[in-house]
Amino acid sequence: MGPLMSFTGRERKVISPRSVRRALSARPSTDLGTDLKIVRRVGASPRERGSASGQTCPDIFELSDGNFAVIGTEATADLDGELPPDAARAEYERIVVISRETLVRAKADIPDA
Repeated sequence: MGPLMSFTGRERKVISPRSVRRALSARPSTDLGTDLKIVRRVGASPRERGSASGQTCPDIFELSDGNFAVIGTEATADLDGELPPDAARAEYERIVVISRETLVRAKADIPDA
């Protein structure tokens, strides 16, 4: 496999075959199946962060397979062109925005390794 070119609208860069293989192997399964479960919330609940209803707020969850799920505002169209040159997004990935408070309040619950 030879190098691939990535065009972001402002610049182009060469993506090495090694980078492509690494990115493809890191892709989470899109076939989540029925075994995948939310194990716990990471950080404070929306109500604890001051949401009046405790609903429709950003949130972070740890999943039974060790990955994390994030509820946030979908912002791919607005931010895709703003990604730095060393960042890339696969077609099946989305850029999601969560509030600073959501992540800061989750920091203590995020494992080091």
